[in-house]
Amino acid sequence: MNARAILVTGASRGIGRAIALAFAARGDRVAVHHRGSPEEAAAVLAALPGPGHVVVQADVTDPGQARRMVDEAAVRLGGLDVLVNNAGVYIGHPVAEVSYEQWQAAWQQTLAVNLIGPANVTWCAVQHMIPRGGGRIVNVSSRGAFRGEPGQPAYGASKGGLNAFGQSMARALGPYGIAVTTVAPGFVDTEMAAERVNGPDGDQVRAQSPFDRIARPEEVAEAVVYLASADAEWASGTILDLNGASYLRP
Repeated sequence: MNARAILVTGASRGIGRAIALAFAARGDRVAVHHRGSPEEAAAVLAALPGPGHVVVQADVTDPGQARRMVDEAAVRLGGLDVLVNNAGVYIGHPVAEVSYEQWQAAWQQTLAVNLIGPANVTWCAVQHMIPRGGGRIVNVSSRGAFRGEPGQPAYGASKGGLNAFGQSMARALGPYGIAVTTVAPGFVDTEMAAERVNGPDGDQVRAQSPFDRIARPEEVAEAVVYLASADAEWASGTILDLNGASYLRP
């Protein structure tokens, strides 16, 4: 199986780390993106099996940094075959409990990281994929896009927007041989979810699924690897729920 060039945003921890490891395990070359955690990114790089992996840095909310980062990844990997838009933030801002200034700040930051950032990174990645005759883009969304996030409304809205963006790109990029898919996990055992899962309502969180647990990052990673494979082209436009039947949409 030929090695491919993979860019994973937000890969210094959690789901992104697991995705980077899963691609490297199958022999691919991976660019580990981080915003401001060079030590964690270096640790991920050191853990990746096989040669040719790199670390790239950018604040994806900055269009110039996003473009530089994607171009750097493509140069150092010798091209770009797969983009995984995983970087994201999860900011609490209940509408009845925050100031107007806090409300605006949460919306601006969340949309910038979770939606505008992936849109800009995607545009940049596509410029490298089209000359290669195709590629794969996988977006990491959330169950919250469908069931609502009352304490983090900007997060739910941003992931709903990411779903729509992915489906728009699936239609736009199919003629170029680029398939675009989305995974929508529920709670995953990562640093981002630790406070909630290990808190007083952790049992209630786990009980949302009939399996009485939350997802492992590796389970999300395996789904991403499949959707990025040559065999998954016909899944383009798909939004794959990965929530252990904790939320079933029509």
